Amino acid sequence: MAKTLGPVKRKFSPWMDPAQVPFIRFENVTKRFGPFTAVDNLTLNIYEREFFSLLGPSGCGKTTLMRMLAGFEEPTEGRILLQGQDLAGVPPYRRPTNMMFQSYALFPHMSVEKNIAFGLEQDNLPKGEIAARVEEMLKLVKLEAFAKRKPNQLSGGQRQRVALARSLAKRPKVLLLDEPLGALDRKLREETQFELMDIQTELGLTFLIVTHDQEEAMTVSDRIAVMDKGEIVQVATPAEIYEAPNCRYVADFIGDINIVEGVLLRRDNQSVIINSDMSAVVDQPCTLENGANVAFAIRPEKVRISVDPPADTSCNAIYGEVWDIAYLGDFSVFIIKRKDGSMFRAAQANVARLVDRPITFCDMVWLSWTADAGLLLTR
Repeated sequence: MAKTLGPVKRKFSPWMDPAQVPFIRFENVTKRFGPFTAVDNLTLNIYEREFFSLLGPSGCGKTTLMRMLAGFEEPTEGRILLQGQDLAGVPPYRRPTNMMFQSYALFPHMSVEKNIAFGLEQDNLPKGEIAARVEEMLKLVKLEAFAKRKPNQLSGGQRQRVALARSLAKRPKVLLLDEPLGALDRKLREETQFELMDIQTELGLTFLIVTHDQEEAMTVSDRIAVMDKGEIVQVATPAEIYEAPNCRYVADFIGDINIVEGVLLRRDNQSVIINSDMSAVVDQPCTLENGANVAFAIRPEKVRISVDPPADTSCNAIYGEVWDIAYLGDFSVFIIKRKDGSMFRAAQANVARLVDRPITFCDMVWLSWTADAGLLLTR
């Protein structure tokens, strides 16, 4: 059984159990729009109660994949199954899914409670049941005091909660969230991410979110699928995506990272990557032959910066000039210009309340790291 890197939000990892049956399965799914292939022969399993993210740049196919699950698009090839049922030919209104759109799509002439009740009324539920469900949803999203207000009397965050309550009122088996927090400011977006996680855990539903916001995906997800050009490049937990990307694309797409091209010198329990200006030892075996083209990757926060040289300067150490500094409050990012002209990043936590930093522009500094801090990329 594969080992999971790092902590998870809860003791929940059905994807690690071969006996678990996927709740949602995309099976060799392809979607074409004329000559353009939006999704290309994609297979993906999502498990019940999972908070799953589709992450990637614009045009990578993530929204198309979600729309096919919702029934707004049909696959050109392949199948989509929900609890083992093939969804082919099932119209959107008969699927046990509901979608929350980025625009929220609230009815401006209706009150908050009427917006939440709309879908239930369309289903002709008894009035008593509708009232009870609306009250439950208002309590869930903490909007009891705003039930009689219209959407234009609410803040952006409150409108987002109304849209969420309306999406959940029909008790779908799967909630689809299409860039749901994109219209919120950063602080409110971060607060709402944790609220989404709490609601999803409390209700025990399966959430599928489409986003291009890396921090959002890393915060809310049990697992993330990183997509590119209609294909899934890697599916893993946030910790695995960040600490053990399977290729240059994922490493470069998620967060900040230094990537140095080189060649493999030897292979055993450790690998050595060399180029004209650096030698890096990595605690990572490799099956490639000596002399193969590889890359060394390391996150800036794993790099130490000092005006004094490390004990061993022959490997896992470089010397350069402080070219730029970004002070971000909780940490600072130093951009170091190496002698070959390339740039290398190091991040340092600002643990002391110092306005003037000991390392500043034009200083000559050493960057160093441990053998288990970096990563060998072979593709």
